Amino acid sequence: MTDGMPVVLGSDILADRALLKGRTVGIVCNPASIDSRFRHVIDRLTAAGVHVGAIFGPQHGFRSDLQENMIESPHGEDALRGVRVYSLYSETRTPTPEMLSGLDALVIDLQDVGTRIYTYIYTMANCLTAAAAQHLPVVVCDRPNPIGGHLVEGPMLFDGFQSFVGQYPIPMRHGMTIGELAKMFNEHFHIGAKLEVVAMQGWIRSQWWDEVGIPWVLPSPNIPTVESAIVYPGAVLFEGTNVSEGRGTTKPFELCGAPWVTSPERFAADLNARRLPGVVFRPHAFEPVFHKHAGVLCGGCQIHVTDRETFRAVETGVALIEAFRAAAPDQFAWREPPYEYEYTIPPIDILYGSAALREGLEAGAVTATLARAWPGECASFGAVRAGYLLY
Repeated sequence: MTDGMPVVLGSDILADRALLKGRTVGIVCNPASIDSRFRHVIDRLTAAGVHVGAIFGPQHGFRSDLQENMIESPHGEDALRGVRVYSLYSETRTPTPEMLSGLDALVIDLQDVGTRIYTYIYTMANCLTAAAAQHLPVVVCDRPNPIGGHLVEGPMLFDGFQSFVGQYPIPMRHGMTIGELAKMFNEHFHIGAKLEVVAMQGWIRSQWWDEVGIPWVLPSPNIPTVESAIVYPGAVLFEGTNVSEGRGTTKPFELCGAPWVTSPERFAADLNARRLPGVVFRPHAFEPVFHKHAGVLCGGCQIHVTDRETFRAVETGVALIEAFRAAAPDQFAWREPPYEYEYTIPPIDILYGSAALREGLEAGAVTATLARAWPGECASFGAVRAGYLLY
């Protein structure tokens, strides 16, 4: 944690200046929607004279108590506050006109993790689209990108591979805040909502989460720590395979393994011999208590990031998939659809943003070859991104 003053969040400014006093608003939020003193955005706005007319929860639910994709959360009511709670990961992922009825504005205060496939940014995009149709103003409270706003990495999302984990052509690690993405989605991709982004004060693009002075509250059940967020842009690719990404353990995304790896020591040694930047692979075996291979011994490793600035999460994730596949080509498998409401596209293609990873590895390509394509893919994005940076 930084020794200086904490970053002033967008929600701090919205509440302290009573910018919506006397208005009836809907709030899109979850347990991570807190400030430096652990105060939740709903309570802060209520104390500032705002009437909360509806609460909207993203994937995993308003209380972030549900596991991964296509486990839908129900609508309900917040018993403490007596406010209707609508799930935006239910029979609908977009607010309906009925849900927005009677509101003067929609406030979004969600903690993103800096990775293209994290659905909260598309919940935000869907809210912008729905609000635009109803001529309802939207206020996005900006928050830090926990893995920094200065590094961009990985493949772009290609046309034909859009899904709820990838609606717009951005790279896997986008290096933007949720407020910056809101502006880009709304303007560059022509959503056209009446949008106000309440910018932070004091945030520097090169800061990691544990330098901003804000408590870490897991934004979803399997991102329990800053370390899990750092490895997530690459380790999330395991969701498209039959390799365990560590769900059902205390270190999701930091641990990875499979039953066919019987010598974690040899497996980790081979990975360390690649000398990937900023990372050490420690041999590890585990039995997930739920999810893939529940109750079955899995061999693999823990991803230990030794230098955040040089670590390349996506390249590391691809290298791990290559290694698990090479360890037992007859037992490794790509996950079958459906995945995030897509019923025909292989999940790994949805996650990667194209078929290049799957087809490349099957054709004998290596990680370095695949990674060489990424800077060229990201070049046009860099020019667009530059026009929406707030810090």
